Parts: sequence; C-alpha cells; structure tokens
Amino acid sequence: MDTKIKVENLTKKFGNREVLKNISFDVKKSEVFVIMGGSGSGKSTVIKHIIGLLKPTSGKIYIDNVDITSLKDTELIEFRKKIGYLFQEGALFDSLKVWENVGFYYLENTKVSEKDIYNLAKEKLALVGLKDVENLYPSQLSGGMRKRVALARAISYNPEIILYDEPSSGLDPVTSAMIDKLILKLRDELGVTSIVVTHDLESAFSIADRIAMIHKGVIYAIGTPEEIKNHPDPVVQQFISRSPEGPITEELMKELNNNFKK
Repeated sequence: MDTKIKVENLTKKFGNREVLKNISFDVKKSEVFVIMGGSGSGKSTVIKHIIGLLKPTSGKIYIDNVDITSLKDTELIEFRKKIGYLFQEGALFDSLKVWENVGFYYLENTKVSEKDIYNLAKEKLALVGLKDVENLYPSQLSGGMRKRVALARAISYNPEIILYDEPSSGLDPVTSAMIDKLILKLRDELGVTSIVVTHDLESAFSIADRIAMIHKGVIYAIGTPEEIKNHPDPVVQQFISRSPEGPITEELMKELNNNFKK
C-alpha cells in the first residue's frame, strides 16, 4: 500500500515548552490511522501541522512525497484542497444556513452558481445521512447533526485526506457509533485517507487500521488495534485499561506537586 502521509522527526516547541518530541509515523493511502492519547498529549497539535496551521520547530511532513513544511503560503493554500478538516466542535457559522456552511468554500472562492452549490450541499449531506436540513440554521440542529454537517463540509470538495479532531467528542454513544460508521464509509466508498484524533477507546479500536499511542508529545506505540491491546509498554497499558494506577498518574502527581511548590 502506498504511503500517503509521512511525518519525520516532528518537534514543536512553544517557548520553552516542548509539545511534540521528535515523532515519526506514516499513513498509507485509504488507511484509517488513529492517534490516541489523553488530554494535552499533543495529538491535536500533530494534525494542525499536517494541514499547515502550525509550522514545526524541526522535522518534515510529506504528503504525496511533497514536503509541505517547505511550501510558500500560496502553495500551501492550494495544497490544502487535498485535505478536509473536521473540527472538534464542528466550527459551523451560526449565521449561515446549513447548505451555505457545506458549500462555504464554493461560495467564497468560485463562481459556481448558488443553485449548483445548493444541490452539491444536498448531495454531500445525503452522504452523511442528512436530508431536508439544507435551509435550517446550526442552532436548530442537535449536536450529532451539527457534527455531520461539519463532516459534509469537510468532504464538499472531494478531498483525498480527512483529518478528524475528536469526532465523537460530546456525542451520545449511538451518534458516536454513527460517526464511526461514516468514517469507514468514506474510506470504503471514496478511498479517503483518514487521520482520527481521539481519546475514545471504543471508537479507536472499532475504526482503526492502525493506532499510534501518544503521551506527552512522545509516540509510545504504533500498531494494529490488536497489537496495541497487547503492547507491553506500561503507559499504553494504563491508558487502554483506564487504570488509576501507573506511570501516567505518577507523572501527573509529580507535576501537581511541582506547581504547588511554585
């Protein structure tokens, strides 16, 4: 299987704080690659680098063998057309109707007629299981419906890659399972390459072709769901077993004590 995305020795510092520490991984074409970890582990920071919202302190990111960290801003804007991005909270425009949210790229950047954009929005909404919502506003939708509208927008220009930032965050179990099913549907029917950032273990193990476990900016393990479940590293095992005892807890207590002393 061809490599679609390659992250090579990625390091990111904000001031003196090192958020990502020399991480490397690759994502195959049409693969669902899950980055799993706790809050503040650095997983969302990774995908912000892949879409070019952040520049690395050091390291390279290749998409289709192109080093996107070396692209000029104008080149990066053009390159981003390959990538759809599902924001954690959906990031819909409250003042725009659903169809305008889905077709926002076309409304702002093309001369496509509003009628054609409306029809395209209906088509993309149908792909994520939504009908007869085109003329509603986001405030009139449930949380799960808003997330699916955001996903319809992310696939509106037929991207080759979709980055999902906590796609099941804030959703009930049934709606979360529906989002998981949509991620797999886009892979199977459209050949989309997906990177999914999540701390939801059930979701991660149900959709992933491979999983990277990240903790405090370091990748501790990469493998299939079965390989991750059986991985010997104590950090990995504590996270997937949801245990209150282990190295993660010890690190947290040490940080709290240091902050208290300050």
